Amino acid sequence: MLTRRVLLASAGATLLAPLTQTAWATTRSVSIRLPRPTGPFPVGTTELHLVDAGRDDPYVPGRPRELMISVWYPASRPAPPAPYLPPLTAEVYGEGAAVALEQPVGTVDWAGAKSHGGLLAPVSHGRRPVVLFSPGFGVPRGLASISVAELASRGYVVVTVDHTYEVAGVEFPGGRLEVQALPTTPYALLARSARFADLQFVLNSITRLAHGENPDAEHRRLPSGLGRIFDLDRIGAYGHSAGGLSSIDLLVADPRIRAAIDLDGDLGYGYDDPADCPAVATGTDRPFLLMGSGNIGPGPHDHHTDPSWALFWDHSTGWKRDLNLPNGRHYSFVDHQAIIPWLERYITVPPGLIANTVGTANAEKVLRAMRAYIPGFFDQHLRHRPDHGLWSRALPETAFIA
Repeated sequence: MLTRRVLLASAGATLLAPLTQTAWATTRSVSIRLPRPTGPFPVGTTELHLVDAGRDDPYVPGRPRELMISVWYPASRPAPPAPYLPPLTAEVYGEGAAVALEQPVGTVDWAGAKSHGGLLAPVSHGRRPVVLFSPGFGVPRGLASISVAELASRGYVVVTVDHTYEVAGVEFPGGRLEVQALPTTPYALLARSARFADLQFVLNSITRLAHGENPDAEHRRLPSGLGRIFDLDRIGAYGHSAGGLSSIDLLVADPRIRAAIDLDGDLGYGYDDPADCPAVATGTDRPFLLMGSGNIGPGPHDHHTDPSWALFWDHSTGWKRDLNLPNGRHYSFVDHQAIIPWLERYITVPPGLIANTVGTANAEKVLRAMRAYIPGFFDQHLRHRPDHGLWSRALPETAFIA
């Protein structure tokens, strides 16, 4: 079971226990630097506190379900950057990261890290396609800021979600931190159903926002005109790991979702037989992209090696692609692929941690691929733009699975 500390290693890997603490040779913590987005727009961001008064929290019965979300959007001009992680979330995450990195707490300045989203930046004009992002199990929503900011810089509104009591720590307004509270009984299907309901509630909340309401529980100030840019006729979803399967669940069951990407998520999660999973058994006629990691277990994660992907692939009749990162690992699809090589400049990162999270993939080439395939997929299926041969030849560090 996961503890309240989110470790950097992937769920299936052997987690590294803290060993003798390495002496830190400098007088200050390592600062995190993230690659800048490449699109033509400055990026803005704001957060909202959502309360689903009609739903009992599945993890803490007797309380209404509460969520924290961030909205990333194309801005008309830059603004001072928002934190990479909220302060209390950064503290909890930093504790787990220190264990995985075999370094003292504070070696890396997670709390001081900045995103490339300007806090409450002025909103650009025009209606924009919307993309929901769901993170992996136990992972804060901020850990995919690179791809989220990239999409926003390309003209998308991206909504990211923390799944409360599943993730190690979620910070709410007023300095309230809700920590992980998983049941002692098997909770895979509970988590899956909770995530699905969370995402549907988020969709309902942004619909309210688009109609001129402020769904934030405290009615905090939002950027002027934010709701007007949501184009609710063009909504996609993507996610990493458990967030990937959540995005496919939403694609199959909710007609508001037009296209979805699964980044290395097992679609059979929670089921002894993946054929019993409704999304897998039903399939879809809408576009989807599967992106799998490299050689783990029987081989690369693709629709030939994963029975849940195979069944979903066979049962689906629309546009579909299967893309693999042969040298990458489970966390190559999120910010770890950039952060771990950055940390290697300053500290010794345990080789086992590298092998289990990002593998031997070239970070710059993976970043180039993610910047091409994720926006390219949504450009094609939400904006109906030509693919310009994007799917005809794989970029370096990637392979198409026929």
